[in-house]
Amino acid sequence: MFSGKKIGFIGAGNMATALIKGILKSGLLPPDDIFTSDINIEKLEALKKEYGINIIYKDNVRLVSNVDIVVLAVKPQIIDRILKEIDHAIDESKLIISIAAGISTEYIERMIGKELRVIRSMPNTPALVLQGATAICSGVHAEEEDIKLAYEIFQAVGLVVIVDETQLDAVTGLSGSGPAYIFMIIEALSDAGVKMGLSRDVALKLSAQTVLGSAKLLLETDMHPGRLKDMVTSPGGTAIAGLHTLEQGGLRTTLINAVEAATNRSIELGRKNGK
Repeated sequence: MFSGKKIGFIGAGNMATALIKGILKSGLLPPDDIFTSDINIEKLEALKKEYGINIIYKDNVRLVSNVDIVVLAVKPQIIDRILKEIDHAIDESKLIISIAAGISTEYIERMIGKELRVIRSMPNTPALVLQGATAICSGVHAEEEDIKLAYEIFQAVGLVVIVDETQLDAVTGLSGSGPAYIFMIIEALSDAGVKMGLSRDVALKLSAQTVLGSAKLLLETDMHPGRLKDMVTSPGGTAIAGLHTLEQGGLRTTLINAVEAATNRSIELGRKNGK
């Protein structure tokens, strides 16, 4: 599927780095077929040194001209400038994959003024260790092969789901923002361990591994989380006492409200930016 294709990343930040790492590790493309451009020469040179890819300093037009797949790995605040810069170099033969939060496929098409093949994505930060959760959706002109290409790219850094674009704000509220919620939970569990006499190092390692192992158990068994929870709880035991306290504290409601608030904020930002 990737035979003869070249991919270019506009932006050399954390997510571009994660995708480059995943693409190379999975063998989708060799280093010679991967390009990245950025205004930070130190980041570019670090990527070249570690992965042997092609780097282009401050010349996004040159990058676009050299590749078949263009990944917009930039902040939404600068997307207008980037699109205006590359508009004459982009045509319908190139696949555009955007990881710019809140930027719709229709907006990218409108800014360029062409019937572009656009895939929009929402990855999350665990992609940095190839354990990401990414949702992708297609613009009106994207073809089935485009979705498959994007799917394989993001699958190289974790789990991928395909959704309608109308669901991207909910994805942002859940998995996009979700790592922050989980880190807070891990920190709180660690604090609790310290309070009860464990060292910080031991408490933190146990908390993080408990979250990791629980998630892996759920994904690999495909069992409902309620059933897995029941496997831990025994009549009159320690787990049910703890769960009772979590219910009293409104953990479920708080997490649901957090996802709802983040989703609504994503919608609000999209409307504010007109994108």
